[in-house]
Amino acid sequence: MSDSDGKKTLGLGGGRGGRPGNVKQSFSHGRTKNVVVETKRKRVVVPKPGTPKGSATAAPAGDPTRRPAGISDAEMERRMKALQAAKAREAEDAAKRKADEEARAADRQRRREEAEAKERAEKERVEALKAKAEEDERKKREAEIAARRAAEPAPAPAADDRKTSGRKEPAREAPRRQEEQRPSKGRGDDGGRRGGKLTLNQALSGGDGGRQRSMAAMKRKQERARQKAMGGSVEREKVVRDVQVPEAILVSELANRMAERVPDVVKSLMQMGMMVNQNQSIDQDTAELIVEEFGHKIVRVSDADVEQAIDQVEDKDEDLKDRAPVITIMGHVDHGKTSLLDAIRNARVVAGEAGGITQHIGAYQVEQDGKKLTFLDTPGHAAFTSMRARGAQVTDIVVLVVAADDAVMPQTIEAINHAKAAEVPMIVAINKIDLPAADPTKVRTDLLQHEVIVEQMSGEVQDVEVSAQSGQGLDTLLESIALQAEILELKANPDRAASGAVIEAQLDVGRGPVATVLVQNGTLKQGDIFVVGEQWGKVRALVNDQGDRVKEAGPSVPVEVLGLNGTPEAGDVLNVVKTEAEAREIADYRIQAAKDKRAAAGAATTLEQLMQKAKEDENVEELPILVKADVQGSAEAIVQAMEKIGNDEVRVRVLHSGVGAITETDIGLAEASGAPVMGFNVRANASARNTANQKGVEIRYYSVIYDLVDDVRDAASGLLSAEIREKFIGYAEIREVFKVSGVGKVAGCLVTEGVARRSAGVRLLRDNVVIHEGTLKTLKRFKDEVAEVQSGQECGMAFENYDDIRPADVIEIFEREEVERTLD
Repeated sequence: MSDSDGKKTLGLGGGRGGRPGNVKQSFSHGRTKNVVVETKRKRVVVPKPGTPKGSATAAPAGDPTRRPAGISDAEMERRMKALQAAKAREAEDAAKRKADEEARAADRQRRREEAEAKERAEKERVEALKAKAEEDERKKREAEIAARRAAEPAPAPAADDRKTSGRKEPAREAPRRQEEQRPSKGRGDDGGRRGGKLTLNQALSGGDGGRQRSMAAMKRKQERARQKAMGGSVEREKVVRDVQVPEAILVSELANRMAERVPDVVKSLMQMGMMVNQNQSIDQDTAELIVEEFGHKIVRVSDADVEQAIDQVEDKDEDLKDRAPVITIMGHVDHGKTSLLDAIRNARVVAGEAGGITQHIGAYQVEQDGKKLTFLDTPGHAAFTSMRARGAQVTDIVVLVVAADDAVMPQTIEAINHAKAAEVPMIVAINKIDLPAADPTKVRTDLLQHEVIVEQMSGEVQDVEVSAQSGQGLDTLLESIALQAEILELKANPDRAASGAVIEAQLDVGRGPVATVLVQNGTLKQGDIFVVGEQWGKVRALVNDQGDRVKEAGPSVPVEVLGLNGTPEAGDVLNVVKTEAEAREIADYRIQAAKDKRAAAGAATTLEQLMQKAKEDENVEELPILVKADVQGSAEAIVQAMEKIGNDEVRVRVLHSGVGAITETDIGLAEASGAPVMGFNVRANASARNTANQKGVEIRYYSVIYDLVDDVRDAASGLLSAEIREKFIGYAEIREVFKVSGVGKVAGCLVTEGVARRSAGVRLLRDNVVIHEGTLKTLKRFKDEVAEVQSGQECGMAFENYDDIRPADVIEIFEREEVERTLD
């Protein structure tokens, strides 16, 4: 059999148009090999299918001007016929391939049907054999029972015989008969033969130590034994369940959800090659195999589905009732926001704030014409931007306070942006209208630049001129708020599980974690179990804005909530759930999700990125600090302010921030990192003070955020390297170059501007290009060494370690000075 038998010649295009030939290949050691190759002819261009008749390739045979050069009519006709033949062959090949595919599909379908029929027949045969074996077993068992009954002697004649004989045989015969009636256990192989079969004596006397079993239990036991003896699995009626399986689940929990025995589940896992116990976790895919093996249906759920325990109630229109509007007071620092609210509440709030500025979010409720209004007083300082943003997110109406003598300021613009982002209506309160420098028209004009058009400027935003000191315009402001609230038609369902937003949170020494919550929906009651952010708890007490304890709080009511297990973040959402287990599960999931997020953020960096960051941070000085504050919002605001301090050379690093008093743990961390501890409205306890004195850790106390930020900025400025500035003091032009023994080349110069000093730095310029920078070796006036030479005088200069000087070069003389830098 030759090498080419049954093989086609290797080539392109299926061998069409090629010419075969032999090529002899030579290898090392005298080896050769003949290879059949194919050479291709020059490609002949044929017209494409669908080419219009007017084209060059499809030109009529009689038109030589529209035909490729050198092509005759006969050649053109031949080419057209070849093209039509090729098309016909392609159509035949396509039809043949389609027919072959249909034949193969029919064949596959036929074989599949035959296999299914064969499988059904085999299953029916096995079931028939099984039924026949059961019937034979039943008949055999009935025959044995009948034979055993016929073989037992009648008890009455035996008694008569014993009576007539007069011998004391019953005392010896009774134990023997009892021994014969007792089931044979361990004698010969009779126990194995009769194992699992119900006898009359077992049914009457009870086979389990005298414990009487029901007939149904005996039948079930007998059926299981029979199935086991036949080598089949014990069949039982299966209850198919929908088993919810999260991404990871304990083996015992999986068995519990399937209502199966834990050992059975462990056994199945071991058969799969997984040596686990009931307290170990398995993944979702493995759990799916187990669930399907036990005949149940799996319902895949993610860990995030635990949040579905929070009821998402769709409120019906008939359940909705009117609620009080939530009004947020916003504006620039010291424009009179708290004073305005103070005038409305008739209480002195400003006096209680350090430095006369509001540093916490206050939530208050007042009554106007029988209707309640809920006010949120947000801080106006720049460091509390995020707190103002949270205030805008829970509010219905924003009252923008602008001082008439100060007009629009940077934080006023921020408040406008927050209100626009929250998409809530705005009312402009032009405060301090009673001052001589008040100019409300300027305020309205400035607001136009920020797309806030008040009614007096033909806009839709209400504006009211008020004075917090004299009370002027307060009634008009409240009427405007009430009118805006009526337009909004604010409603909520009080008869449902409560939900709300955390306005502020703090760690109280006597009461533990306390959260100021604005209830947004439902009614929060004492004893409710809730989850808020990563914390959960049970409402131990509710305190309103007047300091009184209440039993419940409805929509738009601000209350302090006691009973949390930890301090939540300001801005977290509070939701009431049904059980403590649900609350704990949701909180644990959120904690784990936060950890995973932080870990993912840290793991996302590659080794190259870490090396690059380390290289960038090589020359960056860090000022580490620890921050402890009285409430969560203040701590967050301070951390954000610290992040803004610094530049490419110096930055502030907050090692730790928290809520509550300064403890020994904080002092230990500060000592290890060499950082000061900043306490904002908190103090260190006695043990922490003693430890700080021993370790030399600095503790600073602050009650106004201005002072804290300024001190940290000053400390960070001290880490900056001094700025080097150059001061040009003179220019000199080289007129002649001399060679001096022992010195080298000396330039004879004329000082054209300023002064030339011996101690200053110099640069050599040639055609206004710096070619050398250094210091002077000598500066002489005539033959004397001098310290400086004034403008218009001649002198001699020699450079240190540089001799390439020429006439007409210019020498630039400058001095360097250090300037202390500060962080802006």
